[in-house]
Amino acid sequence: MSDLLLPPELRYADIIKQRQNEDGSELSILNLGPTHPATHGIFQNILLMDGERIVEGEGTVGYIHRAFEKIAENRPFYQITPLTDRMNYCSSPINNMGWWMTLEKALNIEVPKRVQYLRVIIMELARIADHIICNSVLGVDTGALTGFLYVFQFREKIYEIYEEICGARLTTNMGRIGGFEREWSPAAFRKINEFLEEFPPVWSEFEKLLTRNRIFMDRTINVGPISAERAMSYGFTGPNLRATGVDYDIRVMQPYSSYEDFEFNVPVGKSGDTYDRFCVRNAEVWESISIIKQALAKMPEGPYHADVPDYYLPPKEDVYTTMEALIYHFKIVMGEIPVPVTEVYHPVEGGNGELGFYLITDGSRTPYRLHFRRPCFIYYQAFNEMVKGQMLSDAIATLSSLNVIAGELDA
Repeated sequence: MSDLLLPPELRYADIIKQRQNEDGSELSILNLGPTHPATHGIFQNILLMDGERIVEGEGTVGYIHRAFEKIAENRPFYQITPLTDRMNYCSSPINNMGWWMTLEKALNIEVPKRVQYLRVIIMELARIADHIICNSVLGVDTGALTGFLYVFQFREKIYEIYEEICGARLTTNMGRIGGFEREWSPAAFRKINEFLEEFPPVWSEFEKLLTRNRIFMDRTINVGPISAERAMSYGFTGPNLRATGVDYDIRVMQPYSSYEDFEFNVPVGKSGDTYDRFCVRNAEVWESISIIKQALAKMPEGPYHADVPDYYLPPKEDVYTTMEALIYHFKIVMGEIPVPVTEVYHPVEGGNGELGFYLITDGSRTPYRLHFRRPCFIYYQAFNEMVKGQMLSDAIATLSSLNVIAGELDA
């Protein structure tokens, strides 16, 4: 049997014996996770350690695997959105909007400009929430709890905006084919404006707390680096790729939902280490704030959903009073309206990188095949290479800066 097919514990046991015979050194095996709180979820890494230094490691995926793709292939298209919520649950609305845009591409539905701008606002709010979690928790993992407590209240404010728009907070199930289920209320816009006024000075103070902090810099600079070439060979996208110096952003390279209407920069780093990943996400928060302000200032008039009665639920008052609306309501809810035969792929710039939906339909009421392109699944495969030769404490900071979300990793 090839050594690569052996469980890591057995391979590492052989390495330990060999090293003891060669130079008398004593190596050890450390099981980091899957229940250790510093692993942020259901991750297991079996590490071969030389004292505090990592010699080699092997990760395990699948502890929270729920077979979402196979479940989706047995659900009507409308009932797949709650599955997307449970991938990267730190920025659920981006997952929702990506799925609706995939269906709209398959159905050749033209979405009103107002809907596209509203989607941009909610996706950028979700991106901010995602980066708040990643960067503030990175501070916690390097010994700085205060910043986390300070900025997390604004994640709560974003959730209050979600709640005002759709009634949910974490797993939002937001939107519909062609738009939103209702027009946004004045309270939703008021909460957004309040957030835009209150959050920037707090985020600025958070940056000052950590960005030039000597301890934080020592804990993150040259920790868990990856080159641009290696990152691209793995398939990195998003902030983790941009931290290596590659300015690849789906919103710029393949604009969707009218992102071409907005002016924003694509922050990049140089070394691809933990510190650069932190700085890139910090800068992206400022760009997201700018995009939201632009979208509000240029918000077009018009309907909040496309004119697609075959796929969009009619108003409830019509369902109660007209037979046609009742029929459409029944057919849509029961998934009785099939999607034409097609094959599409649609990517969006998720909080962690390129989130893509590869959909094949056969004309029935459910997908024939559906694949979620999950950025976390790609990052985690590179983790053990990135921490090889690093200290054990560096592994925790590196995993935190990659922002691997268990629900997306194992979907």
